[in-house]
Amino acid sequence: MSGTYGSGRLSREDYKKQKELEAARMAGTAPPERDAEGNEINPHIPEFMSKAPWYLDTGKLGLQHQRKAKPSTTTSINESKWYTRGSRIGSAPKKYRRGACENCGAMSHKTKDCMERPRKTGAKWTGRDMMADERVESVSLSYDAKRDMWNGYDATQHKTLMSDWELVEEARRKRKASELDKSKEKDQSDVNANSIEAQFASSDEDDEDDDANVKSKSTVRNLRIREDTAKYLRNLDPDSAYYDPKTRSMRENPYAGKDPSQLAYAGDNFIRYSGDARDILKREVFAWEAGERGNSSAHLQANPTQTALMYKEYKGKTSDIKSTRQQEILQKYGGEEHLQAPPRELLHQEEAYVEYSRTGEVVKGAEPKAQTRYKEDVYAMNHSSVFGSWWSDGKWGYKCCKQTMKNSYCTGTSLNK
Repeated sequence: MSGTYGSGRLSREDYKKQKELEAARMAGTAPPERDAEGNEINPHIPEFMSKAPWYLDTGKLGLQHQRKAKPSTTTSINESKWYTRGSRIGSAPKKYRRGACENCGAMSHKTKDCMERPRKTGAKWTGRDMMADERVESVSLSYDAKRDMWNGYDATQHKTLMSDWELVEEARRKRKASELDKSKEKDQSDVNANSIEAQFASSDEDDEDDDANVKSKSTVRNLRIREDTAKYLRNLDPDSAYYDPKTRSMRENPYAGKDPSQLAYAGDNFIRYSGDARDILKREVFAWEAGERGNSSAHLQANPTQTALMYKEYKGKTSDIKSTRQQEILQKYGGEEHLQAPPRELLHQEEAYVEYSRTGEVVKGAEPKAQTRYKEDVYAMNHSSVFGSWWSDGKWGYKCCKQTMKNSYCTGTSLNK
């Protein structure tokens, strides 16, 4: 073994003898060294393993610093006793003792640590109402046990607390039931006191209100009012909006085809993209972009008011720049007349009522004509029909004048005879 446990530096002769002894032990000619427990130490173990560090060096030979140290203290509260709060040793003394608490007369603590009510004149001077010594116990715990927030907690305390609350809840239920019974008896006595004529004179609406009040009073005891309907109960059709049970969200509208503004619930997406939600998202994006440009003061959560003012100023400048660029382009290239919208009268949609027979003929009203981008009902060369509306001897022609030449001038019906 190459380690040395002696204190101080060795002389040259002692160092030489030590090296020779270590070489002999490695060769097997000398007996191996033994530790404090009598176990042999392998001489081939290097010094960095056999030599204990300064914070574990005990001055004894051995490899105990390489072993796992046995815990000297308890690791949990179950392995040791806990403080006995409020317990005292023996009986109260008759007179004051030197070094005791000046307030209560106990020897277990000093005056500044006394937990008794401060007296106007302490027990040291009055000699009355002396308190017995408190039981002081030393509980040794491990590092983890000292820092355990539930260490020393007694579960029976929680049971006692729950039993007290259950008694209070039971008393509250009994009081509520008695109040409901009294109110029902009062209502019944009022009804019996009224005459038959008074009952007939009362309106039907009053009777319905009374019945509703009696029913509500009788059902309050047994039912819980749930005002919000569960999302998955909005529409029981399996092909309707999907409900995610993990996040409890229904993004689409369960009432497809209805106006979302007239519904009590139209999906999470409608709530997310309605009202001021979009404006808040735009402000948040503006704050992110401003932070990337180096403006650290723009933050939606830290500086909401300042961010809102900056976003308002940004929108104003953006709209001004956009309008300025548009005016410059119009002044340079023209075309401002094309930006003006046509009158609303020209864009108004008209409805025409038409009735058809079983054969498809128009019975009432004018048959609507398809609107195209081309000019309609315009006949060239004085014709009253289009080319191709008449067929004869394998040739197409005009139906009005029976001519087969496409660009011919219509001569009327004189040629048809």
